[in-house]
Amino acid sequence: MAAGQAAVYIQDMSGEPDPSGTAPFGLRDVPVADKAGLVRQVFDSVAGRYDLMNDLMSLGVHRLWKDTLVDRLAPRAGMRFIDVAGGTGDVAFRIARRLGAAADITVCDINATMLGVGRDRAVDRNLLHGLAWVTGDAEALPFPDRSFDAYTIAFGLRNVTRMEQALHEARRVLRPGGRFFCLEFSKVGLPALAAVYERYSATVLPTIGGLVAGDRESYRYLHESIQRHPPQRELAAMMERAGLARVGWRDLSGGIVALHGGWRV
Repeated sequence: MAAGQAAVYIQDMSGEPDPSGTAPFGLRDVPVADKAGLVRQVFDSVAGRYDLMNDLMSLGVHRLWKDTLVDRLAPRAGMRFIDVAGGTGDVAFRIARRLGAAADITVCDINATMLGVGRDRAVDRNLLHGLAWVTGDAEALPFPDRSFDAYTIAFGLRNVTRMEQALHEARRVLRPGGRFFCLEFSKVGLPALAAVYERYSATVLPTIGGLVAGDRESYRYLHESIQRHPPQRELAAMMERAGLARVGWRDLSGGIVALHGGWRV
């Protein structure tokens, strides 16, 4: 391996959830011990067409949302980044392009199939420096305390089994002064837009999923998981309970998506 080149690999360090209680899976509740496996099946199914589907479902706007996330992140040389649930690499690639040879980014995802797609995309783009790919659970990150300067998670928090635990883990692996950013579907503030968006996501998303990805049910789950995700103010309160400070959010596209941020102090 050349000097300064980070490993491009997949390391399996995922954890097992507490089997007690139930957790939301779409519009139904399932045993906590079952959710991670069910989510893994969804993303195993959609991994190969995941990025194409994002373009089709959002009409390409997801690219602008991710650009906004990285703009707010303001990556600088010398910072260590972790992108959780970022298997196909969209956020990591944006950070890497801004930092070039100074990039130091760990992509951590519970789904090895998604990471395999991201690793292949990195090779295709010749983004081999400063990227590491690790299979790991957002609720039990396989990294020491205070390992990173910034933590990002884009469209992944709603899929974890215990959201509060994932937020505590985010704070744990951040260094003092580190930044946390979560980009996630949220609650639309305008009633007219909310009605249109609900009809679109309930009918068009599963239809596109069936036609393009051959998996209508996985995209029905993704729609339902958006419905169950906590609204902006509730998620901000959860971040504060996890120990993050100076928490706030910015609505994007009328609240279809929200970008939450906070600090580890």
